Amino acid sequence: MAWLKLLFAVLLGLIVGSLVNMALITVSGHIIALPPGVDMTTAEGISAALPQLEVRHFIFPFLAHAVGTLLGAFIAAKIAVQHRLFSALIVGSCFFIGGILAAKMIPAPTWFIVVDLIGAYFPFAWVGYLLARPRKSLG
Repeated sequence: MAWLKLLFAVLLGLIVGSLVNMALITVSGHIIALPPGVDMTTAEGISAALPQLEVRHFIFPFLAHAVGTLLGAFIAAKIAVQHRLFSALIVGSCFFIGGILAAKMIPAPTWFIVVDLIGAYFPFAWVGYLLARPRKSLG
């Protein structure tokens, strides 16, 4: 029965993390405006837009990956009870693999891909795990 709870924890973490990721990507253009005429809905549009994009345009994609991983790992570790770290790292690993696949399909500057893959997935899965640990009482 413990493996079912672990599976449920990881799946729920992946679902919630993905929803958070998508929500942040969706609102990003409303918070940090894209250059006029830029089409970010296709790989070709992104390729054409890259020369016009500034560092600030990559903040929300990074945040989407990091915060989605953080919340997904937190939920997985909170629900799992046993194997908390394992469940958080499974979520982080799944999002990391998604990040690698996205880096191959969606054009982005090399600096962003490196920062994203190194900084957004496993570090934030670890923080999610740390936040999910039971608190020790002071008494």
